Amino acid sequence: MKPYRFIISGGGTGGHIYPAIAIANELKARHPDATFLFVGAKDRMEMEKVPKAGYPIEGLWISGLQRSLKWANLLFPLKLVSSLLRSKKIIKKFQPNVAIGTGGYASAPLLRVASKKGIPCLIQEQNSHAGVTNKWLSKHVKSICVAYTGMEQFFPKDKIVFTGNPVRQDLLEIDSKKEESKKFFNLLPNKKTLLVLGGSLGARRINELIHDSLDFLNSKDLQVVWQCGTYYYEIYKGESQANVQVHAFLDRMDLAYAAADFIISRSGALSVSELSLVGKPVLFIPSPNVAEDHQTKNAAAIVKEAAALMIPEKDLDATFETVFSKMIMDDALQQQLGKNLKKLAKPQATIEIVSEIEKLLKEQP
Repeated sequence: MKPYRFIISGGGTGGHIYPAIAIANELKARHPDATFLFVGAKDRMEMEKVPKAGYPIEGLWISGLQRSLKWANLLFPLKLVSSLLRSKKIIKKFQPNVAIGTGGYASAPLLRVASKKGIPCLIQEQNSHAGVTNKWLSKHVKSICVAYTGMEQFFPKDKIVFTGNPVRQDLLEIDSKKEESKKFFNLLPNKKTLLVLGGSLGARRINELIHDSLDFLNSKDLQVVWQCGTYYYEIYKGESQANVQVHAFLDRMDLAYAAADFIISRSGALSVSELSLVGKPVLFIPSPNVAEDHQTKNAAAIVKEAAALMIPEKDLDATFETVFSKMIMDDALQQQLGKNLKKLAKPQATIEIVSEIEKLLKEQP
């Protein structure tokens, strides 16, 4: 029997790319002789991140429709036709056994062409509110792996499999790394630690909040590990002091989570999934500037389970100090948030998604 061939598309943001890579890694572990090809959007971050992970990638000339009226939208029909034609050529040449999509512009034309050719397709939706691409593809794919309950409002119920989101395997056991983490970040063992996360590029409003709240945080006797993002590092690096560390990027997220007693974070799908595994008290500050406001919906789904706190950006000035003070002073609340958040974790997500892919392989002639 010939080795399997897997074609995978997901990109635009890390939230689409890293699940795609995690799925590929698990497939490779199970089928070492398999061949892989990624397909992304030509000018997006997947064109750099996927080769770094050791996989080949082809680029399509594709982008989404802008929400505001822009000249770029006039090119959309042309880009879509171009991407459909290019996808046909890629599929014909590569001859995949299964096509996998994790969201992002490129997965729409690729999986549409694959499904028309009779190739079994699977998509993975990371968010609690489905993206436009996956909603459109849902009619044409065989299986839809989701990370939240209640996704029947977006997808055909009989295709949904509740798996969770793929996450870094080094987060599965962080409790034993507490001592190592304190040494790694040079933290005082007797002080509580606040970890601030705004994503790899950073979050402007969270950075402004932390900058303006340093005296307040100091008054609470906290030490702060503040990941401000590469985009904002030059602005905030001068804020490093005895109890405050400013980082552009955190390479050892396992140790950052292990060191933390409290966490302030955006609520992108992967962040929420990682934080569920970690199971510590979290205050979500969702970005309001993402498609269909899915970060607010992700955070709201967690808050509904009494597993985290949330403050919308517009309410930060009025409520941050009150809400945050309650979280760090109330031991019972901390226990409740951590325990309930951990209940939502799906540590075997990647394994379950790949098992669904293997079911599609068995369906082939």
